[in-house]
Amino acid sequence: MTRYQVVTVRREIGAAELLDAEEFRQRMTSHGTLVANILSSPGSGKTSLLSATADRLSPEFRCGVLVGDIATDRDAQRLADHAPAVQLTTGGACHLEFSLIERGRQALGDRELDFLFIENIGNLVCPASHDLGEHLRVLLLSTTEGDDKPAKYPKAFRTSHALVISKCDLLPYVPFEVDRAVADARSIRSDLAVFPTSSRPAQGLEAWCDYLIDQRRRLLGGHPCRPNR
Repeated sequence: MTRYQVVTVRREIGAAELLDAEEFRQRMTSHGTLVANILSSPGSGKTSLLSATADRLSPEFRCGVLVGDIATDRDAQRLADHAPAVQLTTGGACHLEFSLIERGRQALGDRELDFLFIENIGNLVCPASHDLGEHLRVLLLSTTEGDDKPAKYPKAFRTSHALVISKCDLLPYVPFEVDRAVADARSIRSDLAVFPTSSRPAQGLEAWCDYLIDQRRRLLGGHPCRPNR
């Protein structure tokens, strides 16, 4: 039996959906659901991070994942054993747009969620310009990409609330300086929360999950992060 669903869209959507995204954000707030939009380059480890995150948050918290890809449903297959997942396939578009998020949330059904994660298309350019109705935008930077990415893709860092540095278990083998990457990122956004992590073996995930829980607590208390554009 298939444990995930596939939603496909093949049309261009303009910035007119900003109001719809804001309405969605307010609706998710009223339901007690924190929406986190995860951005990164391809292969940075978004699916591995979300699998490990869902495992750590359950059973206390209920999670759902909307998985963005240009093609295939492979990531939704991987995530289905960890949390309810819906594959969002763009058919060529290099980023997710809000109308697809709305369809994906409907495809998850009426289940109540504490966290809704959006795994965006692997791309540090286009996704940074699109409001998906999230409360929290998180940028994932892998040690295998190099520590120069904040300076090269400033908007992605400027519009994010948190930076997760993944694959830190590979630091002895790659030319990546965590301090340099963090300094560059915080020169763009000074209040950026930073979490060095590794999914295999698990490192730094407890602090990352504590941050998510605290952000949801702030959301329920009326003090959510503000979306950045």
